[in-house]
Amino acid sequence: MEKLKEKVEILEKEFSENLFLEFRDEFIDALNKGLVRAAEKTPEGKWIVHPWVKKGILLLFKYGKIRDYSVAGASFFDKDTIPPKSISIEDKIRIVPGGTSIRSGCFIAPGVIIMPPCYVNIGAYVDSDTLLDSHSLVGSCAQIGKRVHLSASAQIGGVLEPVGARPVIIEDDVFIGGNCGIYEGVLVRHHAVIASGVILTSSTKVFDIVNQNIIQSTEDSPLEIPPRAVVVSGSRQLKGEFAEKYGLSVYTPIIVKYRDEKTDAKSTLENILR
Repeated sequence: MEKLKEKVEILEKEFSENLFLEFRDEFIDALNKGLVRAAEKTPEGKWIVHPWVKKGILLLFKYGKIRDYSVAGASFFDKDTIPPKSISIEDKIRIVPGGTSIRSGCFIAPGVIIMPPCYVNIGAYVDSDTLLDSHSLVGSCAQIGKRVHLSASAQIGGVLEPVGARPVIIEDDVFIGGNCGIYEGVLVRHHAVIASGVILTSSTKVFDIVNQNIIQSTEDSPLEIPPRAVVVSGSRQLKGEFAEKYGLSVYTPIIVKYRDEKTDAKSTLENILR
């Protein structure tokens, strides 16, 4: 992929239509096949971000032209560089009818189930046997692992700018409850459970009552939810005379336990769904 990276660097300095058209086709194809990713996991378990991939996507937005993609009964218009993704029966993806939209330039692995309506943006990577439930969002460059359950109305935020910012990463076998929001480069490690309604951002503090410590991001690392952690919505009392007078508290996610057999039974996707 070094040649694609070099083309991005050249196009950033000086636009060439012929080079851009060549780059566009190669880049979109590589993203669709999962050959290029915004972030990749090393054998040691560390995630490496590739800023040049985001730069390439931004070039598609910058130099794309608005095109009419309307079909009977539905009008819509988008950049000609990021058309709807072409999916066939050979891709072995189950997409239930009802308003789902998937942009070209994202990877959807065989065995993925998509319930309507759902939206998957460019640069996203969704690995095998994952379920994207109704009204869920997989934002630009988000990385979703194998056998993830993304429940109804769960939002996995996209990250394009700044180009060095980490995308949201959800590792294998994670369960994300309904109406959750995970944004700003948060990393959720394998087998974690994020209960319904939990909101996680880079500035969120997570209170681990099992290990009695506070988890938060730093300048060098994202907010990282540990493997098998079970995170629920909680609150903590605000200090100060005014806050105490009115009984004010602030929302706080809490790790109440780590995944056990009982949790597995409730949160694991059933094979029969496939």
